[in-house]
Amino acid sequence: MVPHLDSALRLARWLARDPVLAEDVVQEAALRAFKHIASYDGGDGRAWFLKVVRNAAYDALAARKRSDGYLGSDDGLDAFEDPADGPEAILSRSQDRDVLAKALAALPLDLRECLVLRELEGFSYKEIAQTVGVPTGTVMSRLWRARQTLMENAAKGMET
Repeated sequence: MVPHLDSALRLARWLARDPVLAEDVVQEAALRAFKHIASYDGGDGRAWFLKVVRNAAYDALAARKRSDGYLGSDDGLDAFEDPADGPEAILSRSQDRDVLAKALAALPLDLRECLVLRELEGFSYKEIAQTVGVPTGTVMSRLWRARQTLMENAAKGMET
């Protein structure tokens, strides 16, 4: 689990959109994984652990929604600015990140999780299918829809 904690936190941040909740989700997922390590039947440990993280994130989101209807808005796109860049370049990158974050946040959760696993975590279609628990064809269609919707949302964000 330890080698995959960074991936787990990134996935949890994108699913929960709240850095504090994401940390709680990863902690809960690590406890669940440790408790149920006997159910691990070999194979890709990263995909197995991120499936546990995904399930913990969905549980936490459902609990939060039931308790107070809150969903966080942290975009998770923190970046370090290059001090050699001028103010215009820094502002432009910041605006681009904001447009991308808003477009990603607007995606439905099932599309967003597939896109994050593929593009940010580098999972294969098969690994995503195992993690999410759907057929590979469903992963492919979700990724296509996510990319199409992301482009449409980003274009709308650039127009405003």
